[in-house]
Amino acid sequence: MNVSPLNPAAKPAVSQAQRQWLVEYSMPLAYVVLFAVLAVTVENFFSLTNVVGLMLSVAQIGMVACTMMLCLASRDFDLSVGSTIAFAGVLGAIVLEQSGSVLLAMGAGLVAGALIGALNGVLIAYLRVNALIATLATMLMVRGLAFIVSKGQAVGISNDAFINFGDTRIFGLPLPVLVCACCFLVFGVLLNQTVFGRNTLAIGGNPEAARLAGVRVERLRVWIFLLQGLVTAMAGLILASRITSGQPNAAQGFELDVISACVLGGVSLQGGKARMFGVLIGVLIMGTVENVMNLLDVDAFYQYLMRGVILLAAVLLDQLKTRGERR
Repeated sequence: MNVSPLNPAAKPAVSQAQRQWLVEYSMPLAYVVLFAVLAVTVENFFSLTNVVGLMLSVAQIGMVACTMMLCLASRDFDLSVGSTIAFAGVLGAIVLEQSGSVLLAMGAGLVAGALIGALNGVLIAYLRVNALIATLATMLMVRGLAFIVSKGQAVGISNDAFINFGDTRIFGLPLPVLVCACCFLVFGVLLNQTVFGRNTLAIGGNPEAARLAGVRVERLRVWIFLLQGLVTAMAGLILASRITSGQPNAAQGFELDVISACVLGGVSLQGGKARMFGVLIGVLIMGTVENVMNLLDVDAFYQYLMRGVILLAAVLLDQLKTRGERR
């Protein structure tokens, strides 16, 4: 039986498929290798206590990354998330102190976060303010409000029910980790299985084309930012319960960690592209690097340097992927 020679024209197709596979799975593979190396070389890294601690340390970043992914996918971003975390925690602690009601405290923080997010959305979608300027302004204003309402002091929390929200364990996992996992599940379904998710990617890819196709672009952008504020406020309340106080200076620089995690996870800064699994990997990479530096007792100044390097690497990686796709 004669075997026909390979068609030379098929080789570029195979090469393209291999290249696409490497692009899609490079980060998960890199994280598996990184985790394996650290488990062997860093003492106590692979211990159950440290692994659970690692998941707990990235819970807030993971929650906010789920909605930041939607902002980035729609060609926007939000620099006010760190300030929203601080304000929601402070407001929740103050309401709890005055009313003694956990539900009122949680509700106040969540409503405040939703309003901050909606304000960002209105400024950007309807008033056409650049996302950088709009969210930078709200970042400063909301941080200022956190200091004003707390009078520049940490607001202590002594309510056991509220504290348990950040300390309770279910099946051996802290509640914040389970909340974070629920966020990844819910927003993963929202992104991949709903009209909301498809429209979000559509307006990120081409807002005008999405508008001509019948997508109500402005309203959708407001909803995306409202969700961003709501989830961020939840992260702030969880953080306040974990540290048993509302801190007006909490989560400084938090927004950069979240954006870095998203971009490392394959969310394009150009909009129109996002993967929930990739965001999870990006969050884990950020958390693992910080965890290892803490285990090795690396000075905090060097940790800032490393976070900056990771952010720069994430942006460069996004640029390289974008150029590769254009070719």
